[in-house]
Amino acid sequence: MSDDQGLFGPDSVTWRVHREPMVTVGGLRSLYLQALHPRAVAGVEQNSRYRQDPWGRLARTSTYVTTVIYGTTEEAERAGKRVRALHARMTAVDRRTGERFRVDEPELLRWVHVTEVESFLTAVVRGGLRLTPQEADEYFREQTRTAALVGLDPATVPDSVAAVEAYYERMRPSLELTADSAATGIFLTVPPLPYGLGLTPVRGAQFGVSALAIGLLPTWARRLYGLPGLPATDLVTSMNARVMGRLLRSVPIEWIESPARKRAMQRLGRRN
Repeated sequence: MSDDQGLFGPDSVTWRVHREPMVTVGGLRSLYLQALHPRAVAGVEQNSRYRQDPWGRLARTSTYVTTVIYGTTEEAERAGKRVRALHARMTAVDRRTGERFRVDEPELLRWVHVTEVESFLTAVVRGGLRLTPQEADEYFREQTRTAALVGLDPATVPDSVAAVEAYYERMRPSLELTADSAATGIFLTVPPLPYGLGLTPVRGAQFGVSALAIGLLPTWARRLYGLPGLPATDLVTSMNARVMGRLLRSVPIEWIESPARKRAMQRLGRRN
């Protein structure tokens, strides 16, 4: 047993948020948002093999996130170091200007970080997790530690609900639906399923999760994708998110918790 609680610990808002299975829907939502940044999506399209191995990419990303959340301080820092080293070798070309850029530019790292953590929080709250405004702000403050792991100065990262909203307002003029982002959006909505599952009811369930992730997007993001930005969409999505959140919360956490969380609970001598 160890008393190393890692970057956050079981009493943090981060642990409360990431205990919720709806974070998975939030992760998918963040990918739709990230694809609206022309350089961010170009960096992924030109450096990643996610189309050839989407589920492997998902598993690796999930392992990174859960290691950072639940791992020891050393494990989290080691995971961050690997990501920084990987990004440092990558460049891409802005298809609009022909300019080559580094994928670890602070603007791009910040966009990916903010869309990810904001999506996690949005999905779990609309899925039924009750947080006070102060707790929501605390989540963003805590998550500046994960921003530091990928090479960002925490002082440059939005650290409250209001700061995130202001950040989105500043970023919106630079966002657009490019050929890359449209292709990515389609791929995320109907990805290839392994083991022939695309010909089974699993396809319908997967499409339902994608539709929920899209519905959870901000109104302005849905409109950029050419989708309705009606108030009724938000109302229906909130109802569906609450139903899914309640359904997922009924599954015993021992069945679905990550290996990193299991190890953390054992390390700290905690019960679920």
